[in-house]
Amino acid sequence: MPGTRAAAHVPGTRAGQSATLTEIADGVFAYVQSDGGWCLNNAGVIANGADSALVDTVATEARARRLRAAALGLAPRPPRLLVNTHFHGDHTFGNFVFPEAVVIGHERARADITTAGLHLTGLWPDVCWGDLRIAPPTVTYRDRMTLHVGSTQVELLHVGPAHTTGDTVVWLPEQRVVFTGDLVMAGATPFCPMGSVTGSLEALRVLRGLGADTVVPGHGPVGGPELLDANEGYLRRLQTLATGGIAAGLSPRELAVEAGPGPYADLIDAERLVPNLHRAYAEALGAAPGDPLDIPALFREMSEYHGGLPACHA
Repeated sequence: MPGTRAAAHVPGTRAGQSATLTEIADGVFAYVQSDGGWCLNNAGVIANGADSALVDTVATEARARRLRAAALGLAPRPPRLLVNTHFHGDHTFGNFVFPEAVVIGHERARADITTAGLHLTGLWPDVCWGDLRIAPPTVTYRDRMTLHVGSTQVELLHVGPAHTTGDTVVWLPEQRVVFTGDLVMAGATPFCPMGSVTGSLEALRVLRGLGADTVVPGHGPVGGPELLDANEGYLRRLQTLATGGIAAGLSPRELAVEAGPGPYADLIDAERLVPNLHRAYAEALGAAPGDPLDIPALFREMSEYHGGLPACHA
């Protein structure tokens, strides 16, 4: 992979808790949690001299404290800035472990973090979440924002609605590195019922235009521009399936049973096909990108299609 320098293993206390910290450009690190499934997201650290910043946190208190230890190993002081790419708890629940940092996000992400609270924890009550406290962004932006971490320029770009309605892309133009949040997945099924299929495709167009050499997805291994191709293919299949399903009079769940994951069967969390098809149907029938859907109902339907609650190893 372009730009990879070094990797360090960050151990956990039990199977499934480990992470890998890899330097992907000078002073830029990807924090990757395997296997990238539900709530096993990626984060990033940008370090320049005595200054550092985080891109996202993680889902549980224990994981967040391991992320903090990893970040403190890269700079003499705790991170000064913390950017959330969107509102989901696996990317934001660990914010409170970094009290020294100014938390930054899109204005809609702040609103959604405040509204959602700890709702995610109720979906998987058996996960050891820890003593979580919500810490939403205290600085928000609307379209774009520039940060400086030492001499490193960091561009925040709002795209979408895509994965959600408040997505942020973190772009380092000098290093040619982009942190995409969950706009891009690697080895995991994309997820857009809270955002848009068409908006996700437009977001991928914007990402291509940046010309990044290294792409840090929201979940799964770091890669290059080929990750954009894989996600685009999945999203275009959703649109094609939805058009045919509507014409055939099939519901999204019926269509998911009939069509299955197809060429994307090797992606984990394939059950996301059901809520993704609901979003594709809604847009094909005239809904605007980001128009709200009944997400709790879609999660229940997804679980029924899956044959039970999807596994979360956070």
